[in-house]
Amino acid sequence: MEQERQVGADFLVSVEVESSNEASTLTDHLGDTVSYADVAELVRQEMAVPSQLLEHVAGRIGRRLMSAHPTLSGARVRITKLAPPITGLDCEGAGVEVETRGE
Repeated sequence: MEQERQVGADFLVSVEVESSNEASTLTDHLGDTVSYADVAELVRQEMAVPSQLLEHVAGRIGRRLMSAHPTLSGARVRITKLAPPITGLDCEGAGVEVETRGE
């Protein structure tokens, strides 16, 4: 909606990743896994890009995660718009979930 484009909205983003790399279970080294901080920064960057659809943003996040971290075999991204402006509906949020799989 136009008003949301002007004033913004609040979102809750949840990311789950699947890794096909078992090295981190053996080494206990951060370099052998996907850093939460790296994932959070990628999400922040993608959420800053204006989009019409939550599905599009979730798909972009999933594809970037898979591209940036080749050890991932899958990613699930949930984005919830908090307090959406839906006439006649009082709810905490409305959202989407998109799953991206590796090849």
